[in-house]
Amino acid sequence: MGGLQRVRSAIWYAALLVPAMAAPAYSAPAVPDITDEAVQAALKKLPEQIASTHQRSGVPGMAVAVIYKGETLFAEGAGVRAAGRAEPVDTDTVFQLASLSKPISATITATQVTQGKLDWNDPAAHYLPSLRLASSYVTEQATIGDFMAHRSGLPGAAGDDLEDIGFSRVQILARLQQQPLTAFRLSHAYANFSTTTAAEAVAAAAGKPWDELAETSLFKPLGMTRTSTRYQDYLAHDNRATLHAFENEQFQPLYQRNPDAQSPAGGVSSSVNDLTHWLRLLLSAGKGNEQLISQAALLPAMSPQTLHAPLASLLQQPSFYGYGFNVGFDDQGQLRLSHSGAFLLGASTSFHLWPAADLGMVVLTNGGPVGVPESLIADFMDTVRHGEPQRDWYAVYHEPMKALYQPVGDLVGQAPPSSPAPVKSAGHYIGDYESRYFGQAAIYQQDGTLWIKLGPDNKPQPLTHWDGDTFAIEPNNENAPAGSRSSVHFTIEQNAATGFTIEYLNQNGLARWQRLSPADS
Repeated sequence: MGGLQRVRSAIWYAALLVPAMAAPAYSAPAVPDITDEAVQAALKKLPEQIASTHQRSGVPGMAVAVIYKGETLFAEGAGVRAAGRAEPVDTDTVFQLASLSKPISATITATQVTQGKLDWNDPAAHYLPSLRLASSYVTEQATIGDFMAHRSGLPGAAGDDLEDIGFSRVQILARLQQQPLTAFRLSHAYANFSTTTAAEAVAAAAGKPWDELAETSLFKPLGMTRTSTRYQDYLAHDNRATLHAFENEQFQPLYQRNPDAQSPAGGVSSSVNDLTHWLRLLLSAGKGNEQLISQAALLPAMSPQTLHAPLASLLQQPSFYGYGFNVGFDDQGQLRLSHSGAFLLGASTSFHLWPAADLGMVVLTNGGPVGVPESLIADFMDTVRHGEPQRDWYAVYHEPMKALYQPVGDLVGQAPPSSPAPVKSAGHYIGDYESRYFGQAAIYQQDGTLWIKLGPDNKPQPLTHWDGDTFAIEPNNENAPAGSRSSVHFTIEQNAATGFTIEYLNQNGLARWQRLSPADS
């Protein structure tokens, strides 16, 4: 099975978590109306819950905020910004939000709907004339809402493989035409570059770049001075949280993650103090410091638009996706809005809104996804309702997240053949190759080893002989955790390689490279 088909990254993160929140069903006691006293009692227990989860998980740092009836009643940091250093996390520490960016982008879109610049039901191609998908009908009909709700038919994680090897936003969106489509508006497939397509259409309708639109339409009006969609702005903050990947059962500051290519879907950075302004805006149905967003513009984003997945049983609560928001209903039938985000390279975030109680919570961490923000939110919400958590929520969330860290590739866990077919001389494989989707690649030899360079990054990766004309590659990136290993199979004709296929990238049949003639290279 191809790597990006398997649950592992921020792309599938939100889809993974929603079923964990809804099932298996359990019988809860009757719930009284939420009172101020219940919220205050839960807030008194929250520091202990934070300390317990912090110690249990080992995550280096986190920041937590709770808003209630339009006021921030709790905001604290815990732990450190970087492992091995003393600088503490506080409420102004800037974190990378990963997919928590999606509901923020939906909010930005709602400001433009409010202003009459566009409508959720406008075809994206109306504002993006260059937009092309595999179906001309879908290209013409797919709306901004369709892309925000991940129901255009683009496959899950579409475009992430290109981002991993250095392609820009413009280059990736241009290549989405080659992705095979599933049923239009009848399927839900979570994809960063679906959200990004919608955002680019919104920016075109507004007549300004997305980064500028985000700043002028939402961040500045709300006083979110430490929030940005640009990676360089995150790096410019001295008080910022370092990413920590969860490898070998511990958090380590191993990587950086520049998400500018998919910024509307995963590139926002912010602090919990800033995010409380955004949460208050949402809970007030758009009434911020000014009338930034009308109810009519915002409510479609918070309404069920697609079903995450078919129900596994009649006891499971259904979960939905709106326009950038996870939408669900608790066992009392009350609306819940949420979204999580993560980079396997070292971030995990989540927020939750309970509109009926005028209550919201956000948790940001600087460690890869192990269940910290989601379990803290569940602990607190249960404490508000029942006086104490009804489950070991950390265990509930931590267990399914182990799947995120499973290596990808057809050679994972396999021993090399004991008697492999002999390899040909390096000259049979060396050369320049091209894929319509992945672009150019170069195979070359250095110090007796074959190497491959892929995409604009041109990052060299060694190829280890496996069997005959098959080699092994060991990718390590946001969508290929440590330990991944995939075959690279060369096709040989007339004593020379005419092309090759990389298995872990080939889930949609696009990872085939053909050798270029000398005149083409």
